[in-house]
Amino acid sequence: MDSLINSAARALSGGDPLAALNRVALRNDPPALALRGIAMAQLGDLERARTLLRAAVRAFGPTESVYRARCVVAEAEVALVSRDLGKTLDELPGARAVLEAAGDLANGAHAAYLDARRHLLTGHLDHAEALLSSFDRSGLPLTTRVGCNLVEAGIAIRRVRARPAHSALEQARRGARKAAIPALAAEVEATAKSLQAPKARILTQCDDRLASLADVEALFSSGALIVDVCRNVLRAGPTVISMTNRPVLFSALRTLAEAWPTDAAREVLLKQIFGARQADESHRVRLRVEVARLRKLIVPLADIRATKAGFVLRPRTNVDIVLLLPPTESEHGAFLALLADGEAWSSSALAEATGMSARTVQRAMKLLAGEGAVEPIGQGRSRRWMATPVPGFPTSLLLPVAGIPR
Repeated sequence: MDSLINSAARALSGGDPLAALNRVALRNDPPALALRGIAMAQLGDLERARTLLRAAVRAFGPTESVYRARCVVAEAEVALVSRDLGKTLDELPGARAVLEAAGDLANGAHAAYLDARRHLLTGHLDHAEALLSSFDRSGLPLTTRVGCNLVEAGIAIRRVRARPAHSALEQARRGARKAAIPALAAEVEATAKSLQAPKARILTQCDDRLASLADVEALFSSGALIVDVCRNVLRAGPTVISMTNRPVLFSALRTLAEAWPTDAAREVLLKQIFGARQADESHRVRLRVEVARLRKLIVPLADIRATKAGFVLRPRTNVDIVLLLPPTESEHGAFLALLADGEAWSSSALAEATGMSARTVQRAMKLLAGEGAVEPIGQGRSRRWMATPVPGFPTSLLLPVAGIPR
């Protein structure tokens, strides 16, 4: 490694991309291309970063698989920050294997950490947790250890565990202060802000309030019968009945829960479930069929009884029924919840994260953009979507692979 490359690599590791560019901006050898790509990524020019890193991969010789693997990891991090959860990230396990076989455990661990972030974003929490525990963090750069803490906080938030989330976030804060890298500190504070924001709305007979993560965790352990509209499930203690693929039945359940402890009129149920403004005998027959299906599905936790006017929901035990709603209800609440992290998401990433089709995502984004709720960035395949309250184009990009050069 020559002195300029070595100096540029140290500057990147310290979070100073401009100093790195000053040393290698005019060079096109493979190590310089890789360092320029990382520097451009840290400066926020992600498309240019991708181009440079791919050029570096092509420029490295056939016997330099370790260097190519490091560039693949760097490009994967660029893709992750771009919320492009496509094929680039699929190459992470292979790159990790190459790096670990060559003894580059630090960058191999970084590849695993990035893969954990990918699985966190797509909701595969068990995979994310397994990846985090599959390597030793003690020898990793401080920035990567902070990133691991953020992933742990994210997993705890998704699993509604307030104390582990706060604990992981506090570790991340201490690491960020020690690292003294502004982008890292900003990412930690953004996660802290997200943790403090209301996570849901709790609606009972006599209460209607926004709830923190700790409030939701306490509700889950209270034993109450909860109609969880955030996750489309009915739960009480450890028993959870999922209705994610039964929208009609869940709509009926929510209507019954909203009316509890009184009954819900048949006309109300027909309007809420089928959108029927004028009910005829065929609608009533269909309602009886759907209620029978719902009664069978929720039998471990509740019963549904017919009344003169309609139907009433009855818990199996003497507990209250609670509705757990999103903080702000919207037809496109799932998209807004993802975009609330302040990052720029591609349509394909939103589709993968929500399980919806790309066409559905595109229609929803155009509608939300028309309402001023989201903002497009870029054109064509590079277009990304952001929630409008987020200024500029923040990036949490942290590439510790200063060892790319030879």
